[in-house]
Amino acid sequence: MPEGHTIHRLALDHRSRFEGERVRVSSPQGKFSAGAALVDTQVMTTAEAHGKHLFLGFGPPPRTSGGVRSGACPDRWIHIHLGLFGKLDFGAGTAPPPTETVRLRLATPDAYADLRGPTTCELITDAEKQAIHDRLGPDPLRPGDDPGRAWQRISRSRTTIAALLLDQKIIAGVGNVYRAEVLFRHSIDPYLPGRDLTRAQWDALWADLVFLMGEGVRHNRIDTVRPEHLPEAMGRPPRVDDHGGEVYVYRRDRQGCHICGTEIRTAGLAARNLFWCPGCQPATAVR
Repeated sequence: MPEGHTIHRLALDHRSRFEGERVRVSSPQGKFSAGAALVDTQVMTTAEAHGKHLFLGFGPPPRTSGGVRSGACPDRWIHIHLGLFGKLDFGAGTAPPPTETVRLRLATPDAYADLRGPTTCELITDAEKQAIHDRLGPDPLRPGDDPGRAWQRISRSRTTIAALLLDQKIIAGVGNVYRAEVLFRHSIDPYLPGRDLTRAQWDALWADLVFLMGEGVRHNRIDTVRPEHLPEAMGRPPRVDDHGGEVYVYRRDRQGCHICGTEIRTAGLAARNLFWCPGCQPATAVR
């Protein structure tokens, strides 16, 4: 499943192509036909993300009064959650005939976007959108989101910090890669109960997630290895994986740690595969 940086990047991509444009909206597959018809030919006013949720705002075109052009405010939103199988593809120029698997197509004379296989593609109101925001935790990529909200729940929880980081109601946008990597970068035992994490540790984790996920948006890939541990600095082969990017522990089980040489381990936790280094992240809790 795409992590939060991917969804924020998709919001940027939609804004760069469609913001302020009158957009043709259709559902070649047919499952979103009714919703598409309600916003077809309206102006896309904005696109934004919260965690793994993408929101495309549509409204009437901006009004002009006395030579001053007022901004358009969205009154309907297309809410998208890619889930495990969803995919968004962009193209330039005139859109080719769509395939029958396209749930949603956005098109202007200069660009188009096709959505396939999402878990969610629905038309919602402002109130429904706000309800989604209300049930999500703070997002490291949303300026102004308060990490203290997440800390209030983490500091009272007996659940492992590794499981808490994946709970979207506590912190939004973190997935399996960022979870494993940020805990390694701060030498934190993934099995440590949330209530045993210090506030200083949490503040450092949050700040690092803001940095790492921001870099993920800019480069459209996940890289978590510090410069001194890159292949060229260490004289080691680069990572070969369909995930891409240089990482410390994710999907490196049974391989040696870049820092201490200890064999990376893996185990199931919170319905996902957890990866950690027992040498750099020594056990501090009963497992």
